[in-house]
Amino acid sequence: MSFSGKYQLQSQEGFVEFMKAIGLPDDMIEKGKDIKSVSEIEQNGDQFKVVITTGSKVLTNVFTIGQEADIETLTGEKVRAVVNKEGNKLKVVLNRITSITELVDENTLVNTLTLGSLAYKRISKRVA
Repeated sequence: MSFSGKYQLQSQEGFVEFMKAIGLPDDMIEKGKDIKSVSEIEQNGDQFKVVITTGSKVLTNVFTIGQEADIETLTGEKVRAVVNKEGNKLKVVLNRITSITELVDENTLVNTLTLGSLAYKRISKRVA
């Protein structure tokens, strides 16, 4: 199953607590909590381009599975990391945050970010 497609955020759990824990300012958390972000994924073999648009903020990451790449985090920081693919899951550790993006079926993308005991879960549906 290919990750390629455009997905819109449908629901999320743990947003405010997680964003506070990673140091996002309260005003940005307030603005961001109700925005339905759009994720666009282009997959070509082991090469990926992921563009996440949240309001006016656009986060773009380009990486190849198993190779070190500069990944931009939610706070705008660039981190050298390796993205691994396990079946229909993409997994990467960015500093203390573990991100797992799973294609649960051809139309549903679930992204879970964990920091210690805190978890932030995003469920997105394919729109294109």
